[in-house]
Amino acid sequence: MNITTIDGAVTLANGVHMPYLGLGVYKTKNGQEVRDAVTYALDAGYRHIDTAAAYYNEEGVGAAIASHPVARKDIFITTKVWNSDQGYDTTIRAFHDSLQRLGTDYLDLYLQHWPVKGKYKETWRAMETLYQEGKVRAIGVSNFLQFQLEDLMGNARVAPMVDQVEFHPFLQQPDLVAFAKANQIQFESWFPLMHGRAFGVEIFTRIAAKHQITIAQLLLRWNLQRGIVIIPKSVRQARIIENAQLFDFVLPQEDMEILNSLDEGARMGPDPANFNF
Repeated sequence: MNITTIDGAVTLANGVHMPYLGLGVYKTKNGQEVRDAVTYALDAGYRHIDTAAAYYNEEGVGAAIASHPVARKDIFITTKVWNSDQGYDTTIRAFHDSLQRLGTDYLDLYLQHWPVKGKYKETWRAMETLYQEGKVRAIGVSNFLQFQLEDLMGNARVAPMVDQVEFHPFLQQPDLVAFAKANQIQFESWFPLMHGRAFGVEIFTRIAAKHQITIAQLLLRWNLQRGIVIIPKSVRQARIIENAQLFDFVLPQEDMEILNSLDEGARMGPDPANFNF
């Protein structure tokens, strides 16, 4: 991945360009809070917004995008089908409901939020239909482990283009990363800052201080240098701007290796293999 500026992108398996920096809006309140956050991000140069039906803020995201001078075609919008809507017909319906809430007639990326056992293949078939009809530019999954990807891909006409999973120095999932790379599935991280726990880790503090950057900037840049798309979440304008100031420094290999050595398999969120759907 060629890391250049805030508007840089990765190229997905089907040729679609996906900005490698986005704003996540998990737990951001619908209405003014999410509208402000999206506006701050677009003002700062972000061109990728990641939401989900389960976040209950698609309306606010759509309103902020509609009222911003940046053209819709220049903004990469991701949303996700929630577990209770999985299945063929219900996924189609959920997709159109999301479009209506977002106020757009197409999506850039549609993801399955979790691998709901017994349903994710039918959900995927619906997503393939939407993709082949041109209603979404790319389709992918979230929280799929390798065995779930292999099972899904065994029947798929279109392979997932993205897998959005928990990823940070304490949970690196090297086998899953390697599998995704081998199958042209773009890795995307959630909880890149360990749900806020990163700010109390001494080794992060020490490396960040050496480079005169914040811990957030350290871990986000580490993700980018690993070739991983990032969607840090914030509602504060200063933090949203700070999280995008990643392009005037490069982490040296010695520090990359220190961070790479910290993997403990430690999850901060649910385990996709043992999740109560």
